[in-house]
Amino acid sequence: TTVTPFITMGLIISTILASSCNTWQMAWACLELNTFSILPLISKTNHPRATEASTKYFITQAIASCILLFSATMNAWQTGSWDITQMHSNYASTLALLALTMKAGTVPTHFWLPEVMQGTTLTVALLMSTWQKIAPTVLMFSISNHANSGLTLVIGLLSILIGAWGGMNQTQLRKMMAYSSITNMGWTVLILSFSPKMSMMNLLIYMITATPIFLLMKLTLTKTLKDVTTMWTTSPTAATTLVLLLLSTAGLPPLTGLIPKLMMLSELMNQNLVAIATAASLTALLNLVFYLRTAYLAAVLQSPGSTTLTSKWRQKVNSNTMFLTPAALTLISASPTLY
Repeated sequence: TTVTPFITMGLIISTILASSCNTWQMAWACLELNTFSILPLISKTNHPRATEASTKYFITQAIASCILLFSATMNAWQTGSWDITQMHSNYASTLALLALTMKAGTVPTHFWLPEVMQGTTLTVALLMSTWQKIAPTVLMFSISNHANSGLTLVIGLLSILIGAWGGMNQTQLRKMMAYSSITNMGWTVLILSFSPKMSMMNLLIYMITATPIFLLMKLTLTKTLKDVTTMWTTSPTAATTLVLLLLSTAGLPPLTGLIPKLMMLSELMNQNLVAIATAASLTALLNLVFYLRTAYLAAVLQSPGSTTLTSKWRQKVNSNTMFLTPAALTLISASPTLY
């Protein structure tokens, strides 16, 4: 417990350094520091699932780091430069993109993310689905000019499809949010080659929306769909807020999540990628299914109780949730300033 603040500090510093590096050696070293910083947090609970999750995370990140270092070395061999923006080799840029998407948890190297998030605590799961995406995504932005646009479209579309399809079968909320994160990274990679700024806006809005969802789950001790059915009885305020946040993540108007999807679909149409835009929008409907299912269980169903049972509307509110929830729901009015 005493070393946790230092580990958290290392996690924050490594992400900031990795996002601001100019050379591949420094970026690789910061990504490794980031990996070793979060491993103690994943395995902090004395449970076999936590140990398994940390092992899976370490192996996956180690493989991705090896591929990334190999691609950087290949590019330096051909171009004579370790600069991140000088990724002129097609093979090197493709390998670097695959390594970074593996670190971020997108298709086809996404299988580790749901298992790792399920094996750890809600707080670390929040970090896995939000903060840990920043460094790989920023590095992807840096090589977006040299990335194969066809590959980014395939990875993005498959991530949206697999994330939506996988989330439909889940009863564990952490796994459901893991597939939600995969879907969001799919949208981010999908538009990466055409508008990196729009990709960053999409990731930022998802982080703002997903953070209060995890905080509410932690506040109400909700980990499964079965727990969601009792949320209205124990805390109607939390249930109502969770429903609105889920609908915002799904992209329903007039909530915040609508804006990035609408702008990305518009950009795809401007690039004459009508088929890709249509497939992405139709696949997003699968996402809506498990969001609506969870919202239905939280808002409509109520656990058995007597008619004299009173609802606890006035409860002590977590300050983090109190400030983040309005931003996650009403940021739509400020969305033009983010782009």
